[in-house]
Amino acid sequence: MEDHKIVQRNLALQREWYGEPLGDRVRRLVVAFDISQAFLADVLGISAPMLSQVMSGRRAKIGNPAVLARLIMLERKILVPDVAAGKKEALMRALEEVRSSRPSVTRDNLPVDIGRNDRVAVAALRRVAEANDLTAAATMLNGRFPELADLLRRAGQPQ
Repeated sequence: MEDHKIVQRNLALQREWYGEPLGDRVRRLVVAFDISQAFLADVLGISAPMLSQVMSGRRAKIGNPAVLARLIMLERKILVPDVAAGKKEALMRALEEVRSSRPSVTRDNLPVDIGRNDRVAVAALRRVAEANDLTAAATMLNGRFPELADLLRRAGQPQ
């Protein structure tokens, strides 16, 4: 297969697997944290050439789930007020927290939305129950079934 076709296929797979091309996600982090791509690679725990290949579509996926978890952690840190405001200390602290993290990634704790199935479940719950009932059920189940409680809580939130 030609290089161009491989890249296009890989970018399509990234859209399917990650919601958008990884290059877009990585570029947002580089801009938000005002760092180089090589520095970001170090924070994520991936080599700079590997990150470049993933960004350009020469590779389809990030093979190490801990690297993906750190990428998601950084995306979430952008929402922290001092980080969002661009305060240098907060930016560096967030980067260091992610760099030093050792996320254990399992089926139950990967910090990724489960996507379409999640949206279908939320929509189905909204069709059969009122928001306040969903929220009350979430409160009751939270101690023993936190994942189910989270789903119910999201279904009970206003659209």
